[in-house]
Amino acid sequence: MLYLWIKALHLIFVVAFMAGMLVYPRYKLHQLASSPGNELFETMKSASKKLKMIILNPSVILVWIFGITMVVMNKALLENGWFHVKLLAVIILTGMHGYFVMLGRKIDEGKEVSPKQLKMMNEVPFLLFIIVAIMVIVHPF
Repeated sequence: MLYLWIKALHLIFVVAFMAGMLVYPRYKLHQLASSPGNELFETMKSASKKLKMIILNPSVILVWIFGITMVVMNKALLENGWFHVKLLAVIILTGMHGYFVMLGRKIDEGKEVSPKQLKMMNEVPFLLFIIVAIMVIVHPF
């Protein structure tokens, strides 16, 4: 029963993390559409900071805590090929979180960031999540 509670909490924070990963770059794109000191720039800067501090950062930490807890409780997960693919996708997503935060800092400082690059990168978390969902639900191998 405890394992199922851990699994449910893991999923709850995966959803929160993914929501943040899809919204955060959009906030930064809106911020890029204005210039430092402009009302839109400051509003998006504040909103993205709150999103990062209240949803993104805590969620990614809790996803890992509950995920590692599940592996400790069920070591058989490590024997499955699908789990290795899922884990790789989660590692990449975590790295993207760090990358988005780094880009966010640059944007907040008024440094040059390519909106086109940010738009393209905004789609990658969703594609990785598709891989994670298929691995977890279908267990293709």
